[in-house]
Amino acid sequence: MREALLWESLSNDQVQCLLCERRCVIPPGESGFCRTRVNRSGRLYTLTYGNLSAAESRPIEIKPFYHFWPGSSAYTISTWSCNFDCPWCQNWTLSKFPPPPTTHATSPEEVVRAAVQAGDQGVCISFNEPTLLFEYMIDLFPLAKDHGLYTCIVSNGYLTETAIRMLHRAGLDGFKIDVKGDPHVYRKYCKGVGAQVIWRNAHLAQELGLHVELVCLLVTGLCDNDRVVEWIVQQALRNVSRQTPIHFTRYFPAYHYHEPPTPIDFLERAYRIARQHGFKYVYLGNVGDHPYGNTYCPTCGALLLKRRNFFLVFSRLTAENRCPSCGTQIPITGKILR
Repeated sequence: MREALLWESLSNDQVQCLLCERRCVIPPGESGFCRTRVNRSGRLYTLTYGNLSAAESRPIEIKPFYHFWPGSSAYTISTWSCNFDCPWCQNWTLSKFPPPPTTHATSPEEVVRAAVQAGDQGVCISFNEPTLLFEYMIDLFPLAKDHGLYTCIVSNGYLTETAIRMLHRAGLDGFKIDVKGDPHVYRKYCKGVGAQVIWRNAHLAQELGLHVELVCLLVTGLCDNDRVVEWIVQQALRNVSRQTPIHFTRYFPAYHYHEPPTPIDFLERAYRIARQHGFKYVYLGNVGDHPYGNTYCPTCGALLLKRRNFFLVFSRLTAENRCPSCGTQIPITGKILR
């Protein structure tokens, strides 16, 4: 255990966690909703510092990040549990279990060393919710930056504003936010979560200068209708730039949710809705080698970045990240590794 950041003392040795917007009030001897932060004698401790559930090099496109260091690889780590409880979770073997006891806490130095030795260009916190590795990220990101590595997270976006600002100061570069659906989906299936927090945080992250991409899993029976997609797109219009990449990804049955996979024709409809509302970079995910997994020039329609199965196949962008046909500037963070 390590003492947590972002909490305050209450009466009767209770504490309030200020890491995510659940803001759990935790009595002595108990843990918050995420099961990773525990009250010991009126002080809050994290059970996840260095308690990693996975560590491996992965292409950045699989996150998916499409405009952030295209073609690169990130040394990706995770811990356990989650502050959401989505019944369709694809990584439920990690997210549905509290941190087990461990005899070895992996240090941030070990992660950076492994990333450098693997030839990765960055580090990423993914697989389960990275918020739960907050204290670890605060120590890891400055070390990664010192070694020339980028930093990114794949998150549900439910952090407090204070937590986001602290991660930014620690060196966070890229913030991928998973959008679960409309307010009904958040309330019923994510156990009382308020949907507007995610959009507030997307706006804040862009305001701070972080690279932001949005991913919307269109779950069959919940999000596979025009009303939900329109709501998502309208929120995006209010809170982020129209150059923000938006990914509509195909759901597959997992954990406790067994509806059939999202129809591809509806994913294509969602793509068209977002494009009609002015978003310039809209993508489809989990659909194999689909044309809408590529990047096209929003001005002349030229194919610029070709992808196949989560890998960058080629880039036609100029050294200044411009379309070679018409000169339109394409927003890319970092280098393109062809």
